[in-house]
Amino acid sequence: MTTSTSSTSSTSPLPSPSTTRRVTVGLGDRSYTVHIGHGVQRLLPRVVASLGARKAVVVTARPAELTPDPGVPSLVVPARDGEEAKDLAAVTELCRRFVGFGLTRSDVVVSCGGGTTTDTVGLAAALYHRGTPVVHLPTSLLAQVDASVGGKTAVNLPEGKNLVGAYWQPAAVLCDLDHLRTLPEREWRNGLGEIARCHFIGAPGLDRLPLLDQISASVTLKAGIVASDERDAGPRHLLNYGHTLGHALERATGFALRHGEGVAIGTVFAGRLAGALGRIGPERVAEHHDVVARYGLPTGLPPQVSVSELVELMRLDKKATDGLTFVLDGPDGPSLVRGVPEDTVRATLADMPREP
Repeated sequence: MTTSTSSTSSTSPLPSPSTTRRVTVGLGDRSYTVHIGHGVQRLLPRVVASLGARKAVVVTARPAELTPDPGVPSLVVPARDGEEAKDLAAVTELCRRFVGFGLTRSDVVVSCGGGTTTDTVGLAAALYHRGTPVVHLPTSLLAQVDASVGGKTAVNLPEGKNLVGAYWQPAAVLCDLDHLRTLPEREWRNGLGEIARCHFIGAPGLDRLPLLDQISASVTLKAGIVASDERDAGPRHLLNYGHTLGHALERATGFALRHGEGVAIGTVFAGRLAGALGRIGPERVAEHHDVVARYGLPTGLPPQVSVSELVELMRLDKKATDGLTFVLDGPDGPSLVRGVPEDTVRATLADMPREP
């Protein structure tokens, strides 16, 4: 990992308010704003100045020429997006870079990359000096609609995904749509899986909206849920809709299946499981499939994964404190359901179609 320094300031015009959206995550004195729109990265020097930071470490998975300017002397640390780089070793390396640059808890860390970069950098900022301000500049659709907002930071262990983490809210989030122009198709699908599952947790019909409004609606939904339950004591579990199987699928395929693709399949499965338990009727079960399919996302299991492996991986889910646990639709909307019978889970998985 190499580093470089910068101390230049930005003179680019700021984005027009008419083409941006602002969403507040209301957490009292820890509230912050998510800025969404083309060119909002140019707000970074203002955000850094408002924090009173004298130095910044910018951890970026983007090309060097696209490194954001924080407007103060900075150290640039290249990063790699991807689950294989999301571990405790990466966090240790980042913290050592912070020390070497003389970063204090009155300065700021800036992340620029996809969801794995946001998660890893966020955890490093949470741990360094027991908490250093962090600003996220998510550059993938997945990171903009989900990973960068809400303060969950985590890295993986060989035994499972996101098993070591902390809650550390950012000081601000800048979702610049300009970064999405070069996303490959798989990365679009990765983000669309998170948008699709919003249909069942309070934001239906997003596929009919322009992209700016889809992202804004997804962030608004998450911001409201996080504000009501920052640390997963209740309503925040809704954000895990489709994630229990989704995470298991990621692990079972060695992360060949992307997170959003896994969540998409997990959403279809959640509908089928809710139907098998008598929580919803056949039309609502079919709606789970149809919504996911409208986004062009996978709706069946990969051919190589076994039911037994998926069940064992789902036992490692963080919500599974009392047997197999899922967020499932029901007559009064989605809720956390603990102790789901294993035979019902196995039968529902076995009945899932297989992707070609």
